[in-house]
Amino acid sequence: MLTTATSIRDEIRRANDAFETSFAQGDAAAIAGLYTSTGTLLPTGMDMIQGAAGIQTFWQSAMAMGIKQVKLKTRDIEELDDTAIELGTYTLFAANHQQVDQGKYLVVWKEEAGHWKLHQDIWNSSVPAVR
Repeated sequence: MLTTATSIRDEIRRANDAFETSFAQGDAAAIAGLYTSTGTLLPTGMDMIQGAAGIQTFWQSAMAMGIKQVKLKTRDIEELDDTAIELGTYTLFAANHQQVDQGKYLVVWKEEAGHWKLHQDIWNSSVPAVR
């Protein structure tokens, strides 16, 4: 599928919008569906998590811990054939829109069956650790 940088950016924005909406609705299965079939999470302080079931469980756990909303902001996208690399920032909110974390992320996107999907997803907090 031949796409332009603009359409890739638009597809990634649509997928990020779906991620934010699904998170706000508590739908971890829908979030897992935004990843490729071999999608991988690389969360801080944990082993890699690969595949839809593990990804769904991870995001369901985040929701169960009280995270109610995620805001994603793309800073840059680099296109490489059927791959795109997104650099961005995130903000996490608990109930009553209380901000609980903010940081940065890097996502490797892959085109799978004509859709851009998260393939490798790593992030880390910009909030200093409490000592």
